[in-house]
Amino acid sequence: MAAMRVPLVLLACGSFNPITNQHMRLFELARDHLHGTGQYKVVGGIVSPVSDGYGKQGLVLAKHRVAMAKLALQSSDWVSVDDWESQQPDWTETVVTLRSAPPRTNPVVEPSQQNLPSSRTFQSSCTTVMYHYGRILKQYQQKLEDRDSMSSQPPNPAAPQLKLLCGADFLDSFSVPGLWLEAHVEELAGRFGLVCVSRGALQPEWAVHRSDTLSRHRQNIFLVREWIRNEISATEVRRGLRRGQSVRYLVPDSVLEYVQQHHLYTHDSETLNQGAPLRPLTKQASDA
Repeated sequence: MAAMRVPLVLLACGSFNPITNQHMRLFELARDHLHGTGQYKVVGGIVSPVSDGYGKQGLVLAKHRVAMAKLALQSSDWVSVDDWESQQPDWTETVVTLRSAPPRTNPVVEPSQQNLPSSRTFQSSCTTVMYHYGRILKQYQQKLEDRDSMSSQPPNPAAPQLKLLCGADFLDSFSVPGLWLEAHVEELAGRFGLVCVSRGALQPEWAVHRSDTLSRHRQNIFLVREWIRNEISATEVRRGLRRGQSVRYLVPDSVLEYVQQHHLYTHDSETLNQGAPLRPLTKQASDA
């Protein structure tokens, strides 16, 4: 009998300012790579836009970035948008967002015996758990129960693991002085794990090689090669928009229509937070 695959949920954190086709492509690439190992089964994906408190120049309001992400992902049957992080009054460390999901180290029990919160509990406690992870978990366990009722195969009792999905530029940011607490990098790589997709000339292998922490946890870091090179950048999308140039086919049509309807990404919006330090730099400095 074939070995049972480990279920995974992929979480991508970031500005998504705006979400592009490349952002969504990361999920497809990562899923193919993980399935190709023969060890894992990706059962869901989550996009988590950062809050306005991040302070990045040109960052439009979270309500717009969340709305655009939801429009873009209407065509996906496995990736959804979670707005918990975006609604926080201050910037939330990536590791805290991952911790906000139900623990992935639950005792091994039968799916029907899992002590899962009700839908009402999930909706009323969004400050402590990620609603979409809970929804994916419940759907996954229902599928197992349905399958097991018609099969003699033993059930897979494991709750899906949560791993951080990112691009090579995200991995490179670990080396930026003051941007990350070393304890957070240790927890991200050691406790949760990373799935990193190459981007343009940036190769994640070098980021792992340069970092003692990442090298120590290399067995928990999955490096995915994008063979069809894609240079779509949200920065360049914003630049094209404020210059009145076409960005069609770089973002979904629904996102472009939303941008035009709400008059986003103008010369004025690009000056938002200009000259202000990123919130991670000031927050991490106070916590170090």
